[in-house]
Amino acid sequence: MFELSLMCPEDRIEAVSDALDALDALSVSVEDADAQTDAEQALFGEPGMPPPKDGWQRSRVVSLFATEAVAREAQQLLAVQDFFAGCQVLGLARVPDQDWVRLTQSQFAPVDITADFWIVPTWHELPAQALRSIRLDPGLAFGTGTHPTTRMCLRWIARHGVTSAGVGNPLGRVLDYGCGSGILAIGAAKFGATDIDAVDIDPAAVESTVQNAQANGVLVHAGLPDQAHGLYQTVLANILATPLKVLAPLLCAHVAPGGHLVLAGILERQAQELQEAYAPWIRLEVADTEDGWILMTAAR
Repeated sequence: MFELSLMCPEDRIEAVSDALDALDALSVSVEDADAQTDAEQALFGEPGMPPPKDGWQRSRVVSLFATEAVAREAQQLLAVQDFFAGCQVLGLARVPDQDWVRLTQSQFAPVDITADFWIVPTWHELPAQALRSIRLDPGLAFGTGTHPTTRMCLRWIARHGVTSAGVGNPLGRVLDYGCGSGILAIGAAKFGATDIDAVDIDPAAVESTVQNAQANGVLVHAGLPDQAHGLYQTVLANILATPLKVLAPLLCAHVAPGGHLVLAGILERQAQELQEAYAPWIRLEVADTEDGWILMTAAR
């Protein structure tokens, strides 16, 4: 494959990306040209919602082509278009052949949730300090332990579950709503929960949860959302702010008296709107923060 790299101002990104797609690009990605510098800008969006911006003030647009001839033709055709004004070609280069499996694996190292609780891909040895661990490989479903929202949920579970000495506040009956890979449900099982329902609207996520739970030697009841029933001592939902607001009455109805609600997938600037959405049922507070994301919890 061949990679064509362009520098584009924000107002040209959409037109250039559409043109590359029409010119038989295999893929088109937009990156912050100032990433890893003091000028780097953070942009956050939610699936199903319009992006906050098409890109950055200075964006690097990278497209892949099957052959050099197709890539060069695309470069030449773009250069004479009116909408290409203000853009520039950064380069055209062959993408070197690689062992993509090994490259992907190298990007997923063991992740420490606490000093002695780790998420470890199956191709890595367990760290010596890992008294508890979840064996998990990247897959189609969300949740590998690398995202701040997942780490914060797992830290909460570690603080509230049974300790390595066999003491602590039990998590009780647990509901993982929007389970993805099942990582939170598995984490709850590792910290003493024995009655766990994990539900998701995506059948692939349900299957992923079943497989990951089996691989970790824990019992998790995985299914579609209608499987969730009754009251739970711990209700976990690591989704995104918009669906969390819609789900407020449903999730709160599942929290048992004396139980806990744990929500993630929320940006710092969204804290107040989540508090307002849940106010009729429960009082949310910010319990943790990492890289612009927050964990919100409530006790009933």
